[in-house]
Amino acid sequence: MTWVLRLDPPFDPSPEEGRGLLRRELLDPEYHRDDVVGRLLAWLQRVLGNLLDAASGAPPLSTFAAMAVGLMLVLSLIWLVTRARASPRSLSTPGAVLPDESISASEWRERAERAHAEERYSEALVEAFRALAAGQVEQGGLSESPGATAHEVAEALRAAYPHQAAGMSEAARLFDLVLYGDRAATREQAELLLSLDAKLAGAR
Repeated sequence: MTWVLRLDPPFDPSPEEGRGLLRRELLDPEYHRDDVVGRLLAWLQRVLGNLLDAASGAPPLSTFAAMAVGLMLVLSLIWLVTRARASPRSLSTPGAVLPDESISASEWRERAERAHAEERYSEALVEAFRALAAGQVEQGGLSESPGATAHEVAEALRAAYPHQAAGMSEAARLFDLVLYGDRAATREQAELLLSLDAKLAGAR
């Protein structure tokens, strides 16, 4: 009896399969931990190594296809890394309210009022919410938490100012929609935030 040994064909994914493999790998929870870039590079090195091993004994056409897939993986990784660096919020939930805690509440307030006067209502709304949050930090109403989100700020202030609870919820919602949802604020919405900041400042 003659035994025939069957060997699996070389790993030769199509371009679409290669992109799918990259996407599935990037969804691994491990990539949400430290040293993301290092993990990506290590994984890419493993994939390229497998492709080169498979291509070494394959016909020229398969070798070319493997090289093309490898190149696409490299380009995809470069695109993902540069996109993440240029727009860090794109891979995360809405971030901190105060990007620079060295700026005082009065400075944020001046920016908001200037933007409002110049009819830049989206900017006025965002800066007014930051003025509100910075003012509360300065007065001890909020703890100094560099990563605090608009929702977390609103939650804390609803307890401190129950009569402004509805306004705080709406302010946080508008802040996220304008800053992270690319929504344009209206004059009325900007004035709502400016008014809320003034009320809380007067209550201190």
